[in-house]
Amino acid sequence: VQLQASGGGSVQAGGSLRLSCRASGGIAGIKDMSWYRQAPGNPRELVASITNGGSTNYADSVKGRFTISRDNAKLTAYLQMNDLKPEDTAVYYCSANICLHFVYEDYWGHGTQVTVSS
Repeated sequence: VQLQASGGGSVQAGGSLRLSCRASGGIAGIKDMSWYRQAPGNPRELVASITNGGSTNYADSVKGRFTISRDNAKLTAYLQMNDLKPEDTAVYYCSANICLHFVYEDYWGHGTQVTVSS
């Protein structure tokens, strides 16, 4: 299984970025897909998650600015980030609960850097 994250970059405060996370590798099913982030010196924190039915959950710090979505046919999750702030600067990781052979396990992708300058 591979989770390929992309879309990070550097923007000024108030700007937008869209992250993508594509899963591949003999996948039978995916339950939750999530985005986490980790800033230097801080623990990894949940940013947003989405179930396979489309129910979403957000960290309070990003509510109203970030939107998580997914395309089940493409095995891909997205994170639309608007009105970015310097405190959003972090490495963003995607995670998914994936079924290979009748067992669901959590998998992680490599991080993608998001840098927001003031």
